Amino acid sequence: MSKGVKVAIVTGAGSGVGKASSIALAKEGFAVVLAGRRAEQLNEVAGLITKAGGKALAVVSDVTDEASVANLFAQAVKAYGRVDLVFNNAGMGGGGLVEDISLADWKKVVDTNLTGPFLCTREAFRVMKAQKPMGGRIINNGSISAYAPRPNSAPY
Repeated sequence: MSKGVKVAIVTGAGSGVGKASSIALAKEGFAVVLAGRRAEQLNEVAGLITKAGGKALAVVSDVTDEASVANLFAQAVKAYGRVDLVFNNAGMGGGGLVEDISLADWKKVVDTNLTGPFLCTREAFRVMKAQKPMGGRIINNGSISAYAPRPNSAPY
């Protein structure tokens, strides 16, 4: 661990907003722990960050699984000694007509978009309370759908 380095965990870091945010955080001097389900995409983002002189660690993670989230935070602490920022960004859409949505599809969206941030936030609290200096920041990403819902997107 480098003394004084700030450490960020970004979920959904393999593409889109998560990828862009991870690169931006690295440019600002954060060591970035990239979390997501697809190793190839995470490793690509890590490569972009390290090529530019930044620090990145790819950890294949499933935010809907307690053990996977605990492992993500353990790997971050093992590599960098602390966690200063968590960006809960992993998410997925889903939908269709309400009467046609299966319970399994409903649960997949709800677990990713609600349970995932809860599990990551809970683990962040545990780590951030135990580290010296104590504390950190947690950012929960949302979408425009919070203000302008889309038709046929009930689970989302």
